[in-house]
Amino acid sequence: MFRFRRWFENLLLGSRWLLAGLFIVLTISLLALLVRSVETLYDVGLTIISGSEEILIVEVLKVVDLTLTGFLLVILIVSGFANFIGRIDLTKHPDLPAWMMHIDFSDSKLWLLTSVIAISGIRLLDVYINVSGNSDRELMWSAIVYAIFVVSAIGLALVDLLRGRRASIQS
Repeated sequence: MFRFRRWFENLLLGSRWLLAGLFIVLTISLLALLVRSVETLYDVGLTIISGSEEILIVEVLKVVDLTLTGFLLVILIVSGFANFIGRIDLTKHPDLPAWMMHIDFSDSKLWLLTSVIAISGIRLLDVYINVSGNSDRELMWSAIVYAIFVVSAIGLALVDLLRGRRASIQS
């Protein structure tokens, strides 16, 4: 029975390596973001030549949007690996920011929500810059969805703050 238990524990602990496949998929997604950024850069070039300033701003903000998404992916990949699969030796990777090793699951959720807020804020700005092409209903729902993201992030931050206080009170 003891041998079966040890085998089962090893199986469960080893299952965390299945996350490595997901991290590879996220890394490939990062490459896809780079390709999309190059396409958007082409659109920026066309807009410089023949477009309005508002359209140029929207196109540049799309590059910012893709960059923020890339930041988020890198943070999730590195901190997820460090938290769930194995430690990363910072002496072998001196260019890796040390703070990335200290992002826990709760921090990852906050990073995700704040990134979603920033990205959706850029999308909301795109909607408002192109206000003539959108109905009042679309404008209203865009603002409501953005507000829901903001309220959700504030709620999550408050829960984490309260949980942190409870943890410090118990210790």
